[in-house]
Amino acid sequence: MLLGAACTLVGAALTLRPFTSLAVLVVFVAASFLASGLSELSSARAAPTPALAIAGGLGWIAAGVIVIAWAGGTIHALAIVAGISMVLGGLTRMTRAIRGQVVDRLIAALSGLASVIFGGLALGWPDLTVLVLALLVGPSTVIFGLGQIASAFRGRPDLHASARARRRRRWLRGAGAVGALILALGLLAASAEIHRSTASPGPFYTAPRVVPPRPGVLLRSERFTLGIPDGWRAWRILYTTTRDENVPAVASGVVIVSKDAPSGPRPVIAWAHGTTGVASACAPSLLPSRLNGDVTPGLDRLIGRGWVLVATDYIGLGTAGPHPFLIGQGEARSVLDSVRAARQMPQLSLEHRTVIWGHSQGGHAALWAGILAPTYAPDADVAGVVALAPASDLRALVNEVKDTLEGRILASYILSAYSDIYSDVSFEHYVRPAARVLVREAADRCLDIPEALPSAATALLSRQPIYTVDPLGGALGRRLAENTPTASIGVPLLIAQGMSDPLVLPSVQRSYVNQRCAAGQSIEYRTYRDRDHLSLLWPSSPLVPYLLAFSQARFAGTTHRSGCSVASR
Repeated sequence: MLLGAACTLVGAALTLRPFTSLAVLVVFVAASFLASGLSELSSARAAPTPALAIAGGLGWIAAGVIVIAWAGGTIHALAIVAGISMVLGGLTRMTRAIRGQVVDRLIAALSGLASVIFGGLALGWPDLTVLVLALLVGPSTVIFGLGQIASAFRGRPDLHASARARRRRRWLRGAGAVGALILALGLLAASAEIHRSTASPGPFYTAPRVVPPRPGVLLRSERFTLGIPDGWRAWRILYTTTRDENVPAVASGVVIVSKDAPSGPRPVIAWAHGTTGVASACAPSLLPSRLNGDVTPGLDRLIGRGWVLVATDYIGLGTAGPHPFLIGQGEARSVLDSVRAARQMPQLSLEHRTVIWGHSQGGHAALWAGILAPTYAPDADVAGVVALAPASDLRALVNEVKDTLEGRILASYILSAYSDIYSDVSFEHYVRPAARVLVREAADRCLDIPEALPSAATALLSRQPIYTVDPLGGALGRRLAENTPTASIGVPLLIAQGMSDPLVLPSVQRSYVNQRCAAGQSIEYRTYRDRDHLSLLWPSSPLVPYLLAFSQARFAGTTHRSGCSVASR
C-alpha cells in the first residue's frame, strides 16, 4: 500500500510539474520507475505468474537506475527509456490475463494494453518531448499506484471484505483500466492525426544541381491545385533568390489568376504571408489552409478583378533552410524575386507595376521589400507597400509578448532562426536548459492545426520562463534592432492595425509609426476597432475594400499624398 501511494504521489508530481528543470524531471521519472518496480516485487508472490511479476519489477528498477546513472542523457533519451519500460511493463501485466478470474484477467489485459500503447507513443511521437513524459509516464504511474493500493486492501478478501466490497474494488480497478485505455487510444488518435496532417516537401522543392547565380530566375513551374477553386488557375514555382549578404538560395511560391482574366498584362499583387513556422514543411504551398480569404485578405476579390497573386513561401519553407524568420533581407528578397520569376512564366502576361501586401511576419517582409526594392530589384517596379499588423519594432514585440502563449511559440521561431543564421547568437546562451527541448521541438512544428497543438499544450503547461538572460541584451538584441525596418520607403505606404490584436500590440505599432513619421517617412496609418490579429484580414473586415482601392490607385499611377495620416474605423 505504501509503495502504491508512493507511485501515485510521484506520478501526480510528474504530471503536474514536469517543466521545473531537467534535474527535477529526471528525479521524478527515476522515482516513478523505482517505486513501480518495488511495488511489483512486493506483490509478486500473489501474482498469477510470480516469475513474470518479478521480472517486470526488476525491469522497472533497472530502468530507474539507468535514468539516474545516465548523467549525460537528454530528455529525448529519457523518453526512449520511458517508452521501452512502459511497453515491457505493459506486456508483463498482460500476462496476468492468462490465469485467474475472468474479470481480473480482463482488467489485467486492458491495463497492460494501455501501458503498451503509452510506451509506443513515447517511442513513435512525431517529436519526443517532455509533454510525452508528462502525459504518459505520469498518469500511467498514478493509475498503477492506485491499482497497487487496491491490491493491498484485497490481500485477504475472505477475512476482511464482504462479497459486495470485493466487487466494488474490482469495479474500481476495472474503471481505472478502462480509463487508462481510453486515454491511450485518444492520444494514439491524436498522434495519428498529427502524422497525417504533416506535409513533406516533394522533389519539386529540391534545387537543381546547377543553379544560376542571378536572383529571380524561374527554375521550374507546374500546375497547382491544392485548395484552388475551379474558377482559378494556379502554378507552383521554384526560383533563385539570395539571403543576406547576397548568398545564393532557392525559394518556392504559388502564382494564382482567374481563368476568366483577360490575356493582356495583368496587375500583380506580391503577397508576403504571415507566420506558418520555420521548418521546411511549413510552406503555405504545402498547407491548404493558407490559401484562402481568411488569411489572405480580399483574395476572391483580387482574383475576380483579374489581378495576379504571386505568393512566396520564403527561403527555407518548402526548400532547404534555414528560414530567415523576421530577418528582413532574406524575407524581402524572397518576395521581390518571386515577382521577377513569375514574369518569366510563358502562361502569363504581367504588368510592370507591383503592389506588395504582407501580414504579420509578411508585414515585416513587405516593409523590408519596400526598403530594398530600389537597389536590389528596381525591375520589380514596386508602386506601393501594404503592411498589415506588421512585426515592425522587433525588440518591443519580443519584450511585450514573451510571457504569453503566442510569445513562447514566437520565441521558439526567433531563437531557432537567429541562432541558425547568425553565428554570434547562441541558442544555449539565451534558453534555460529545461526549456531547450521544448523550444527546439516547437520550432520543428508548423503553426497550423492540429500540428501546433503539442506546442500550445507545452506552452500552457510550462509556467517557467524560456529565457536565461534578457533577450534584448547581447547579440540577439542587436540583431533584432538590426532587422527592424527603419530605412526609408519611397513609394506610398499603408500600415493597418487591429486594435484588439494580442500579438502585435497596438501600442507598439503606434510607437513605431510615430518614430518613422518623425524620421520623415510618409505613412497612411489606419486602425480598426474590434479587429484582432487575424480578423483584420477576414472578408467581413472593413479593411478589405480600402486595401483593394489603395492598390487600384497604385496600379493606375494616381498620386498619393505625402506626409503621415491616421484614420480609425
